[in-house]
Amino acid sequence: MKFRTAKFAIGQVVKHRVYPFRGVIFDVDPIFSNTEEWYASIPEDVRPAKDQPFYHLLAENSEVEYIAYVSEQNLVPDTSSDPLRHPQLQEIFKRGRDGAYRIKAASLN
Repeated sequence: MKFRTAKFAIGQVVKHRVYPFRGVIFDVDPIFSNTEEWYASIPEDVRPAKDQPFYHLLAENSEVEYIAYVSEQNLVPDTSSDPLRHPQLQEIFKRGRDGAYRIKAASLN
């Protein structure tokens, strides 16, 4: 199986191409790496191919924050520059003056 280079990076803010949510990427799988049960739960007419990068997002919509697992084909860059409110953001990232999210350096203790 040939791996594709991920189009998006950890810390990048993206939004779903179809559904109204956005989030910041905190991990990337080069190909599908979730359960078959999860994959089968996606309606067949919108089920993405497994041979593409899949992204773990600290996601949110207008009502709730959650973790999402999304195929590359269903993501686009979010250029709004609006801050995210996900409660786990502060655990993983710091937000720069430029609005970008960067992984916090691990403590040296």
